[in-house]
Amino acid sequence: MTDDSERTERPIERGFPIERVNEIAAKESRAKQWYRPIYTMHKWWARRPGCLFRAITLYSLLDEDTDPAELSVYEPGENQTLGENGHSASELVDAAANVDMDNPESLWEYYPKDVRLPEDTKVLDPFAGGGTSLVEASRFGVESEGHDLNPVAWFVTKKELEAGETDVEELEAAFERVREDVADEITQYYRTPCPNGEGDHAHDADVMYNFWVKELDCTSCGHTVPLFKDYRVAAGRYENDDKYNVLCLDCGAVTLVDDWQAEESTCKNCFVTFDASQGYVTRGGYYNCPECGLKEDITDAITEQGRLDRRLYAVEYYCERCEGAGEPKSIYKGYKQADPSDHQLYHDAAREWAERTDLHEYVPDEKIPDGWKTASSSISGSAPGAGDLRQHGITEWRELFNDRQLLSLAKLLSSIDKVESDNLREFLLMVFGDSLMFQCEFTIYNQQRNNMEGIFRMNAYVPQTDFVENNVWGTKNGRGTFENTWEKLRRGVEYAQSPTERYVDDGEMVESEEFSQPIGRKAVADLGDMRTIDKEDTYDAVITDPPYYDNVMYSELSDYFYVWQKILLQDEYPGFDHEATPRAESIVANPAVNKAAEDFEREMSEALSIVRRALKDDGVLAFTYHHSDSESWGELLTSLCRNDFEITATYPISSDLNKFIGGDAVSFDIVIVARPMDDREPTSWRTLRREIVRTARDTRESLEQNRELASGDIGVIEMGKCFQEYSKHHGKVHRAGEIMDAKEVVDQIYGIIQDANLGEADVYLGLLDEWNPTTDDLNKLLRRADATQEQMEEMELLDTDASGLELLGWDDEERQAYVREMVESPDRSETTLDRAHFLREVYERGRARTEYLEEWDHDELQELCEDLARVTGDETYLRMLGADVTLEELGGD
Repeated sequence: MTDDSERTERPIERGFPIERVNEIAAKESRAKQWYRPIYTMHKWWARRPGCLFRAITLYSLLDEDTDPAELSVYEPGENQTLGENGHSASELVDAAANVDMDNPESLWEYYPKDVRLPEDTKVLDPFAGGGTSLVEASRFGVESEGHDLNPVAWFVTKKELEAGETDVEELEAAFERVREDVADEITQYYRTPCPNGEGDHAHDADVMYNFWVKELDCTSCGHTVPLFKDYRVAAGRYENDDKYNVLCLDCGAVTLVDDWQAEESTCKNCFVTFDASQGYVTRGGYYNCPECGLKEDITDAITEQGRLDRRLYAVEYYCERCEGAGEPKSIYKGYKQADPSDHQLYHDAAREWAERTDLHEYVPDEKIPDGWKTASSSISGSAPGAGDLRQHGITEWRELFNDRQLLSLAKLLSSIDKVESDNLREFLLMVFGDSLMFQCEFTIYNQQRNNMEGIFRMNAYVPQTDFVENNVWGTKNGRGTFENTWEKLRRGVEYAQSPTERYVDDGEMVESEEFSQPIGRKAVADLGDMRTIDKEDTYDAVITDPPYYDNVMYSELSDYFYVWQKILLQDEYPGFDHEATPRAESIVANPAVNKAAEDFEREMSEALSIVRRALKDDGVLAFTYHHSDSESWGELLTSLCRNDFEITATYPISSDLNKFIGGDAVSFDIVIVARPMDDREPTSWRTLRREIVRTARDTRESLEQNRELASGDIGVIEMGKCFQEYSKHHGKVHRAGEIMDAKEVVDQIYGIIQDANLGEADVYLGLLDEWNPTTDDLNKLLRRADATQEQMEEMELLDTDASGLELLGWDDEERQAYVREMVESPDRSETTLDRAHFLREVYERGRARTEYLEEWDHDELQELCEDLARVTGDETYLRMLGADVTLEELGGD
């Protein structure tokens, strides 16, 4: 193992430009389709911004010892070729060497450049997820390897890495063949009479969305109750943007009203007055019968009646003919009541679905597995985000779709299956999968934004009492259709072939020219458990976003895509031949498979041991982490330290952390940097505490002076520096005869960062630790202390005059007199340091100490005496207490 004291620091350990990264990340997160369209080709959860992983990679894989001959830097441009317009590689190395905490931006100027790092550099992501780390690493020309247990995540990553080498024209041709094959067959069922045509001018418009409501029969009187929460359809648009479209309770027309929350709204069709804000569904999942007044739980009614009926009640349409005739937007795009022809089209589609048994193999036939997101009421335990489809009468995947959707999706998937090229077929399957989010009965209409929201807007399966049905193939307008999802994928593939970077220059967001190197070269994604990785001393960096404690969405939610993907992939790739994605193997706490917090901690520790073995001794581990309490930090610290890592830096990747300094519970998103390390040195808690206080204060003072950071962000960076101090001594921090564990230390560090002050004992010990303490040493310590020089002189702990500083020990006569007075005074105002010095004098004089030891807090006293012994090298402080610890164990000189 290398000597970590001589190891060259990577830039990411010395500083990281979180201000620059966050100003891009904030925009990228809201507009991935323009910043990095490759990540919008298919849904995956909790994706970190690509700009963050690009910056982490750049700051992790360089140092001042990098050979410039193995580097290249190019200005992006349309005609850029290797060997032309190159920047100096030596300047890049110098920039990496100049990064520090106060000014981390010397390397940042290379963020938008086409940087090629040494070709033999190897990066590993053991939890690849949606592939962000691999995509960004591949752009630097390094070898990148990712693993993921989830077949959906693996498939998405695989296609991202293959996009850069895929012929766009061939892909477009494959899409057009599918269009010619089934587009008309699908769209024939998404037509509606245009409300603007009558008689000889009658014509059809395209359906963008069909609006449905579920209905049940009252269990008391049998009255049919439509399960509306209220009667809103959508906000008004264009010249009616101050009004609202609502459904008339009497005639069923979609009518415009001034205020949908008013007690009285008047239908412009039948002139009946009604209250559009009062539906029959109330908070808590109850319905109120308008006939008999019964209030009952909807799930209880479902248990009694079974699957509820659905009723089509409204349509949003787009008319190409009206737009072509020059009509205004409010004419060619709007809302209308569903009429008999709309109902008939659905029945025609349902009849075809029943008859086309040849298509049934193209829809899932599996039952939905029991899980925390799908059947939590049958599972003991507790976790956030529970869900239960069983209570809504849903047991099979196909029950999430209506018959017209099943027919359309089956036709579409059947056509994709005919594409001869494996690569092109898989990309079209990506389009199909991503559009599935908007093609089921769990989608809703966002009435304020006038568009639909997909099934996973809440990262859960949330059954709806009213929902919207999308146009599966699509029309000119709309969201989540196959056609506009195809456009997203095409942009992603084009981006992969010549990516760009967006960055801030003089306060303006600008986009670079195209890079000449496509995404995905020298990158590979493996499907399987990272615990099977058998590489040793191989990777220069491990860059990842590991699983979080109780985040179960990856397995249970991804089944929604998996059961459709496996129809085409089960004979192609191992891992797609099971009924569901892996559960028990996932590193996560999940009551559904009897995995508790202890299992997560144990498995994460196993994973880190494999990462440590695979990482080079001088390599770096950089990962993002999410948590909301000190206990999870303690668990992480313990796992890292047990596997021979030390934390060397932490950085916030969310600026909403100001509550941290106030001591409130805060949910953190953080970048953690760790390095392999050698043996740890023993120390006492007081000694470590002084180092932590010093580190925290120095870090804060430097950052406040040189960086424009929020207080909470500074607190996170302080915390990382404090954890680094602890990492050097994990498992060997003594306190009152006991070894402190990481969770105890984390609790202490939280308090120190929130109130980083030393007491007089800490100042005294700090001076003892100096070979020849001076007034300068005293002043430095006092700047971080509650104590004052006057207070310490009054306690006879030190004496200062023109000749300098004199530190007074237990055997100084004036100090002894002061201590005896404090111990023997009626108000007993002595400090722990006074007690230690008093007992030392008593011990040296051979007098009994029992009465004092029985009266005083033994742990607090032993903790201080252990530290006195360590800094003075005098074991008498231990013997006088009968402490069961040696000076060597304390790390004394």
